[in-house]
Amino acid sequence: MTDLLEAPAPSGKDASYYERRELIQTSARATLKRRRSIALTIRITFGLCMVLVLIPLVALVVYVTKRGIGAISVGFFTHIPTPPGIPGGGISNAIVGSLIVNGLALAIAIPLGLLVALFLIERSGPVANIVRFGADVLSGLPSILIGLFIYAQFVVRNHHFSAYSGSLALAVLMLPIMIRGDEEAMRTVPNELWEAGLALGARQSRVVRSVVVRGSIPGLITANLLALARAIGETAPLLFTVAGSQLFSTSLSQPINAVPIVIFQDGTSAFKELQQDAWGAAFVLMAAVLVLSIIGRMVAARLTNNSR
Repeated sequence: MTDLLEAPAPSGKDASYYERRELIQTSARATLKRRRSIALTIRITFGLCMVLVLIPLVALVVYVTKRGIGAISVGFFTHIPTPPGIPGGGISNAIVGSLIVNGLALAIAIPLGLLVALFLIERSGPVANIVRFGADVLSGLPSILIGLFIYAQFVVRNHHFSAYSGSLALAVLMLPIMIRGDEEAMRTVPNELWEAGLALGARQSRVVRSVVVRGSIPGLITANLLALARAIGETAPLLFTVAGSQLFSTSLSQPINAVPIVIFQDGTSAFKELQQDAWGAAFVLMAAVLVLSIIGRMVAARLTNNSR
């Protein structure tokens, strides 16, 4: 202890180092209270923003559930619509129609979106930039314009509404979201995996297909579910393409009903029975989106854990 007390004071570079360290510690102590106050203010601000975002969401879920839960029954899912004043109507034809239209739209959009995203990953230059810019512009177009375009190109030329016309309209809505989402998902794959595949002598296209796509499956699933959630509740494109039908139909070349059309038509009806059916259909659609979101997150989390 005596030797330490009698040790000479540091000089030169050592003295300068200790002086700087003491200055930093003094400044940190002097600003600690202010930094803690700023951090607390930021946390409170973000907490209030989260509450403000959740308020309309919770209010919407509670209101739709309160108005629509009364229409839910076994017959509501198994019966077709009945004329106003006759009880026992359901939306079975609309549920089946939505499954057909959205399923076909997914079958069209998923491979196209993945192929375009692979092209954007593997290529760079003006062509890739134009495709990327086109996808961004297309994602911002109003859905009614897309429905009107499909109506002019397919419905008018074929002289009738059809399920595949509605699927094409929804596929166009899904496509830009899938392209940009798939591209970003594949870009999250670590560069080490790219370099390891290339170091083994594989082509870049082979590395992308066998390594990058497999490593980004959770992100691809999330992007596809976002696109589906974007399209599953669209009404305007379906009004221009499938028109709706009170009959139970599964034909792709004939008019078909869908849940959003039931909500639009029955919700604007003057009959209370049909309005109640509209609220029930809205509850079913909201629950379907919620279930899809939960399933998608669970699948993505499991695939992520398995990949690790």
